[in-house]
Amino acid sequence: MKTFVSAQAKKLILASILAFAFTDAAFAAMRTVTLSVPGMYCAVCPITVRKALANVPGVTKASASLEKKEAVVTFDDAKTSIRALEDATFEAGYESKLKEEPGK
Repeated sequence: MKTFVSAQAKKLILASILAFAFTDAAFAAMRTVTLSVPGMYCAVCPITVRKALANVPGVTKASASLEKKEAVVTFDDAKTSIRALEDATFEAGYESKLKEEPGK
């Protein structure tokens, strides 16, 4: 038995596959990292760091802690990178570095 699929149906299937394959969602991975920010020394510092990180395209959540001298950032790794996060804090006046997680 032979199955016939119309040319229009084939085009629709192909277009759907290609649309999915080339969307950012197909390749995106949300990541959460912790950055060490040793230069924070006052109550305004974490606010400045958080705002700088939040303004990076692809960042969905950013928080900073004066007590821990670190920032926790959730971002779409298809839209930004750890280097871009470090650059954002540097531009705001604070050096930062990826904090290695224990056991990694």
